[in-house]
Amino acid sequence: MSQDVTTAAKVVNQSIQEEGSILKQPKAVWAVFFASIIAFMGLGLVDPILPAIANQLDASQSETTLLFTSYNAVMAVAMLVTGTISSKLGMKGTLLSGIVIIALFAGLCGVSNDIWSLVALRGGWGLGNALFVATALTAIVTLATGGNAKAIILYEAAIGLGISVGPLLGGWLGAMSWRGPFLGVAVLMVIAFIGLSILMPKASGTTKGAKPKTSILDPFRALKHRSLLVFGITAALYNFGFFTLLAYAPFVLGLDEHGLGFVFLGWGLLLAITSVFMAPKIQQWFGTVKSMCLMLGLFGIVLLAMGLWTSQQWLVISAVVISGALLGNNNTLITTAVMNATTVERSTASAAYSFLRFIGAAIAPFLAGKLSEIFNPSTPFIVGAIFVFISVLVVWANHIHVKHVDDVETGH
Repeated sequence: MSQDVTTAAKVVNQSIQEEGSILKQPKAVWAVFFASIIAFMGLGLVDPILPAIANQLDASQSETTLLFTSYNAVMAVAMLVTGTISSKLGMKGTLLSGIVIIALFAGLCGVSNDIWSLVALRGGWGLGNALFVATALTAIVTLATGGNAKAIILYEAAIGLGISVGPLLGGWLGAMSWRGPFLGVAVLMVIAFIGLSILMPKASGTTKGAKPKTSILDPFRALKHRSLLVFGITAALYNFGFFTLLAYAPFVLGLDEHGLGFVFLGWGLLLAITSVFMAPKIQQWFGTVKSMCLMLGLFGIVLLAMGLWTSQQWLVISAVVISGALLGNNNTLITTAVMNATTVERSTASAAYSFLRFIGAAIAPFLAGKLSEIFNPSTPFIVGAIFVFISVLVVWANHIHVKHVDDVETGH
């Protein structure tokens, strides 16, 4: 997801000046746009209903946070094969397959009666999401009019709306029943499927000439590049903090479904806005690597504050919302670094990076739940902060291997 924020951030200001309206797009583009919003809702949709699920299904915090673990673990593995699948099914086929899988597993989540069924089904949801997300940008860029810049802005708008609206919708539907958000996504995805089936050309996205064969081993070979490996490890460590906050914070905020929805709405809005508009400015001022370390350091401090004053509700709420700005900036900066790290094909580098990134995202939620059960509610945030601080040390310890990304960015 964050891979394409970088490109959007570089071109957004230039694109606004271009003639013609970004809103004048074919119906097929809006069909993909709508489906993309729903797909990106999946990241934060469950946040407001985590406490309700734990209470009504008699599940522990660590069991409930497995809803994020299974989702991210399957996403990590699936990212390695989405390119191969897309080459066989085609762009439209891959998008529709992803939508069907998301709708099916979201609907099954809504009728489940125990936590372990939910955990398994969320894994299936992760597979569908990986197929869809990996193909959506290509679809919008291929079908949109007005150039790549405007197409990428549309894609980023879908990400921002999805991440922001997901918790809000989850809180609204979750206030009626914890099953509501799951069933709501299933219904919306059925509508998205119908829209894409009708509006998207069957042969869209085809390219002239034979595509080079891809192998599942290519991303692992790409990790032989020291710079790419460093940024992948950094992302895995950073995601320990990211998903500790996302999956565990709802348990200590002491809010109902509506309250949690609004808190994470603010979080998502700041994340979306800063990733596109603020990160490029910081990057120009300090450079990619220094800016990334700055954002990671500040995020670590925010997590540490949440750990030290967990009982102060106002502070934890403020920290969650503020962290959205730090996470949005860092997503853009670290993806910029990854894309400039090596000469490896972008899709292969992204697959390698995403694999490591989602591994961290898969472990962190369960670990946070377990730490809270074994020690106290503050421990997950403190441990998350430690992982984030370690990510900064990893970058600086390998500075000689990664400093070239700023030269690539400036054209030197």
